[in-house]
Amino acid sequence: MPINKDLLAKREEVKEHNPDFKRPESWRYKRLESTWRKPKGVDHHQRKQKSRGRPGLVKVGYGGPKESRGLHPSGYTDNLIFTIEDLDKLNPQKDGIRFGHSLGTRKRKKIIEKAVEKKFKIFNARVSASGSKS
Repeated sequence: MPINKDLLAKREEVKEHNPDFKRPESWRYKRLESTWRKPKGVDHHQRKQKSRGRPGLVKVGYGGPKESRGLHPSGYTDNLIFTIEDLDKLNPQKDGIRFGHSLGTRKRKKIIEKAVEKKFKIFNARVSASGSKS
């Protein structure tokens, strides 16, 4: 059950009114992904918004509500963890944790034990049951 439902709902409502930001010409060429890239050409039609029917450009005004920024889709805040001491600064009722990329398996297991004990929401546990290297 997600927490901060009202903030997530507000974020979704704002998102409905935003245009779909597509990479220019991605609908024309199969080799281009549709993920956003800023048009930088001098005469680029989308950058200049020359004709109607062109997808919108990403601008500051399209941002979501300030209160709901940084929230994971589950409603918890997303916090990067590297040490056990980082857990002491967080609140399990509203903060979720994500382990840093450089965190090793041994330290990751110790942090998971403490996090489960404190009932934290973990976004990327990634620890096997055996845990031994062969």
